[in-house]
Amino acid sequence: MKYLDSIKELIGNTPILKLNNLNIKPGVNIFVKLETNNPGGSVKDRIGIYMIEQAEKEEKLKKGYTIVEATAGNTGIGVALAAINKGYDVIFVVPEKFSVEKQTLMRALGAKIINTPKKDGMLGAVAKANELLETIENSISLKQFENEANPLAHYKTTGPEIYNDMEGKIDYFVSGAGSGGTFTGVMKFLKEKDENIKGILADPKGSTMGGGEKESYDIEGIGNDFIPSTMDMDLVDKVIKVNDEEAYEMVKLLALKEGLIVGSSSGAAVSAALKLAEKIDKGNIVTILPDRGDRYFSKNIY
Repeated sequence: MKYLDSIKELIGNTPILKLNNLNIKPGVNIFVKLETNNPGGSVKDRIGIYMIEQAEKEEKLKKGYTIVEATAGNTGIGVALAAINKGYDVIFVVPEKFSVEKQTLMRALGAKIINTPKKDGMLGAVAKANELLETIENSISLKQFENEANPLAHYKTTGPEIYNDMEGKIDYFVSGAGSGGTFTGVMKFLKEKDENIKGILADPKGSTMGGGEKESYDIEGIGNDFIPSTMDMDLVDKVIKVNDEEAYEMVKLLALKEGLIVGSSSGAAVSAALKLAEKIDKGNIVTILPDRGDRYFSKNIY
């Protein structure tokens, strides 16, 4: 018999797909890694299991403890999946601008949700999480914006998967960054393999992570108004800004032309990859599709 013992065994080893229907310049290829195929529907499944297992090894997390985490949603889903049947209470602090569907998924997996005002962004959610940690006995935050297990998960898994599947034939890696774990972990691995591979940060217009003026933006999961310690900006060779309209237009195109139902961070990543493609003569561009689009249907994108 061939079967798996746990949902967690489905995390990772996601496929890479070549985009063929977006009028990409001849000589340039764009490949997307389908992190949408993870059981929780996003790239954050990887760090959920890594951060929990690391905390358990260090005996910072024990049965009966409460996990308190600020999240845009996908990290919460990943952590909730990893925490199933372990005897932990789980509380997520989520800015109210983020999708209702993601919050519903977290509740379905057993978590309690506390919302913070949209205007306060992720910093407001982090502040509220810290406040809860001071009042809840035996509570711990996995601190995705500081936790080295976050980029390590991608250095150990996502990076090698990309390099091996592409047989090392990579010229550019394009990725957004929220905590920066995906970008940092993948690029650290790729640079060690080939220092000529360029790291391109796809950053929402309005995010200050990649420079520019702070403004409100609707793209979820990437961009920030601070640079987390899990984000190594030295690995960024170029920043490409993407606005909300460009990201959502690409979300619609990816569905219509490639059959991919993805979120706005995926739209931003592919939009940035296409902008890059227009400026180079040839090369292989690899990017990440961080999450599925079914968790954003309430935004009426389509």
